[in-house]
Amino acid sequence: MQEREPVIGGLYRHFKNKLYQVKAVAIHSETKEKMIVYQALYGDFAVYVRPYDMFMSEVDHVKYPDVKQRYRFEQVFFDEDSGYVSVDEKGNEDSLDNEPVILPVFDEETEAVDDRLMKFLDAEGYAQKLEVLSELRDNLDDKLIDAMAVSMDVEVLPGTIDERYASLRHCIQAHAKYECTRLR
Repeated sequence: MQEREPVIGGLYRHFKNKLYQVKAVAIHSETKEKMIVYQALYGDFAVYVRPYDMFMSEVDHVKYPDVKQRYRFEQVFFDEDSGYVSVDEKGNEDSLDNEPVILPVFDEETEAVDDRLMKFLDAEGYAQKLEVLSELRDNLDDKLIDAMAVSMDVEVLPGTIDERYASLRHCIQAHAKYECTRLR
């Protein structure tokens, strides 16, 4: 079986049912151990680091017998018909019982799904992010703008919703303009 590889920018569900985005694979400066840098997509959007092997490992089903998820972190994608669906190592929709897994994005108070944020996160490229942002213009709030900004590693300063919308839009346009010339 081919070893799983993390996808930078990919969305992953922890087996305790919280959503994260992988930001990078890093190397510990002292031990040279590979680490995964990932960010919570809920609460205060904290950034974490975890050893690569632990991040990619299977769930200890002896310790957690009721968990159906195979891996500690499983990559997910959004399917309009099924919601958030796990992806197995072959890229097929999968969960241990072969049922689509609907993945919530946690809101601190309600733990309800915010499909607006996920639509933005799932957008491929800056042009599509701009389209999604435009579609959502009348339904934006500060929390959503903050979450979108965090997902792009930018900061949108306080102000009215219209000012913050314009600021985020400007940031996305700047990324779109200069990304193609960035050295890799």
